[in-house]
Amino acid sequence: MEHHSAAERVLYLVGRALVRIVYRVTPMGRETLPAGGFLLLPNHISFVDAIVLQLASPRPIRFIIDSFYYRNRFLHPVLRLAGCIPISPRRAKDAMREAAEKIRAGEIVCLFPEGQLSRSGTLLRLRRGYEIIARQADAPVVPVWLDQLWGSIFSFQGGRFFKKWPQSLPYHVQVAFGQPIHADAADTATLREELLKLGEQCYSQRPLLQEHLAAACLRGLKRRPFRTLVIDGLDNTTLSAGKLLGVATALARHLTQRRDETRIGIVLPPGKGGVVANVAVVLSGKIPVNLNFTSSREAIRSAQEQAGLKTIISARPMAKRLENFPWTENVIHLDELLPAMKPSIICWWLLCLILPRPVLAGLLHVPKKGDREEAVLLFTSGSSGAPKGVPLTHRNLLGNVSQFAILLDLEPEELIVASLPLFHSFGCTVTLWYPVIEGVRIVTYPSPLEAAKIAAMVERYKATVMFATPTFLRAYLRKAEPHQLQSLRLMITGAEKLPFDIAKAFEARFGTPVYEGYGLTETSPVVSVNLPDPPPGKPDDLVQPSSRLGSTGKMAPGIAAEIRDPDTDEKLSLHDTGMLWLRGPNIFDGYLHDPVRSAEVLRDSWFKTGDLARFDEDGFLYIEGRLSRFSKIAGEMVPHEMVESKIITALQLDGETERVITVMSVTDESKGEALVLLSTVEIDLPQLRAALREAEVPNLWVPRTIRRVEKIPVLASGKLDLGKCKELATA
Repeated sequence: MEHHSAAERVLYLVGRALVRIVYRVTPMGRETLPAGGFLLLPNHISFVDAIVLQLASPRPIRFIIDSFYYRNRFLHPVLRLAGCIPISPRRAKDAMREAAEKIRAGEIVCLFPEGQLSRSGTLLRLRRGYEIIARQADAPVVPVWLDQLWGSIFSFQGGRFFKKWPQSLPYHVQVAFGQPIHADAADTATLREELLKLGEQCYSQRPLLQEHLAAACLRGLKRRPFRTLVIDGLDNTTLSAGKLLGVATALARHLTQRRDETRIGIVLPPGKGGVVANVAVVLSGKIPVNLNFTSSREAIRSAQEQAGLKTIISARPMAKRLENFPWTENVIHLDELLPAMKPSIICWWLLCLILPRPVLAGLLHVPKKGDREEAVLLFTSGSSGAPKGVPLTHRNLLGNVSQFAILLDLEPEELIVASLPLFHSFGCTVTLWYPVIEGVRIVTYPSPLEAAKIAAMVERYKATVMFATPTFLRAYLRKAEPHQLQSLRLMITGAEKLPFDIAKAFEARFGTPVYEGYGLTETSPVVSVNLPDPPPGKPDDLVQPSSRLGSTGKMAPGIAAEIRDPDTDEKLSLHDTGMLWLRGPNIFDGYLHDPVRSAEVLRDSWFKTGDLARFDEDGFLYIEGRLSRFSKIAGEMVPHEMVESKIITALQLDGETERVITVMSVTDESKGEALVLLSTVEIDLPQLRAALREAEVPNLWVPRTIRRVEKIPVLASGKLDLGKCKELATA
């Protein structure tokens, strides 16, 4: 039975009544709570977590609290009256013993297993002390997730505690109680997995995911209509948020006349035209399809047929450059159409400035709800075959933009370099929809390959954030001067594994560390990213790491993960290496017109990434490699990327400025597969074998043959072109 004093009960009732004025708490999963005593383990986001938990719980909770706060002369009378259990490093055993006694007496005892408030909004390392309490009490532990408190005035969002305006009043918070876990099974990997699943469950119910992408664009562009949003790095012209909305609205009205077309193709590089075209198509209630104009004619034709495209938006200079492009019957050239629409553009621009957002949304027939309807259609790069259509829903894009916004936490004055192609998911979400919806400024350049010109642009406009791929970093190392990239505060890479030597060389040359992230087209794309560590609150506070060398960072909020056996799909611990499965609002619903392939990768809303991965104790995700970049030789898994790195080190090759080698596999009758080394430099096979033997590289990892090639094929996104590499390896 629970034993609470009359004073504790009065405080409990008065506290609930007061807090209810500010917070609206929606509890989930209360029906699964055990009837007797148990240990409650929540994430720790704000200074009011305990009060919110108490509001959500059907029974009073006794909290274990740091003795530093317990002894505070202002807090002590209330905390003592509330029956809190003080804990300090010196007297930890006494506190644990008391907590176990209270649980055995039938009470709910709560411990924050992270031991400190999160300064980044992500889950920190879980400390093991809770395991001792649960075993001593012989009672279950219950994970619980507090959602939407990150951003409240009592959290460290924006690096500020309390010094910010409340986002809303009353403040809506969700609290999700998980299934009880037996004390013996509640290790840190299991607890982290369950907490992330509860976080995903809460995030997936956020109202913003129901919205329509067009409504989010309207809100983003109406927020600061006179502020410059797009700087075109090619001709140095600018576009304010209000003007962008005016031009896009006028073009959207023109596109609505094409009633029988649900999707519109776009063939434009990053720039004012590309942004306007995408926003206009979305505002017209249609689906933009940014086509990969660097693909083969057959791949482009395949994408057009799959999407059922009849109209493409482009520009005359672009059409002249793409001589062999298979254009559809209707092509709209923006540089010809928009000047003729000037009166209409001015009219809509003024209306967009004057009319309140709900009136404008009604006038433009912007749907209130988008949710699981298709919002944009992308095609995978075809790095391992024909392009696959990946429809991303409104829920996917709005979810990923909000996840990314929480992770990055950028100030409005930041300036993002937007040079990644719009047909690439990274360029589409991160340097197109994210800036439009969140109102972050961008400076565009049509090609990420022109490193010298982009470096000059960064210097001219003092850009602060850049997204790239390791291939593009090599170009900066060759062509950019150190002083040109001085203004960069954040350099994030994705699309392929970041080689350590490139990251080291880039930081040495430009003084800016490179942070690696991870994502896939099917995940809209951002899954995880390394970021600078948040500054500690006090000089003696422990630094909460937000980056770790070799990892792809911590996962974005609202994503759950499982590690499963690649062959049997049996569930493993998060700390084991296996196939990475993900669930979250940013996960797509299936490939276009391909139920068979969709069923191979989607199961009960879980997505099989095709990547082998593991998590460490702090929640950092390590991608060990794509399954397609492993070979099974004599029953053993051989990682191609690891072999490449060993060869570069053993032969002291210059892998910093360009990609000189890659490892592929071909079928082999005796061992299943054999390795082939593609190289742009002359390599002697006996010399290579000797060097690898000296470096203690296993025999199975040594390539059987070497093929000299002119250059290693890469895609426009900077990723390895696995299809072309395979052709060279088998030729």
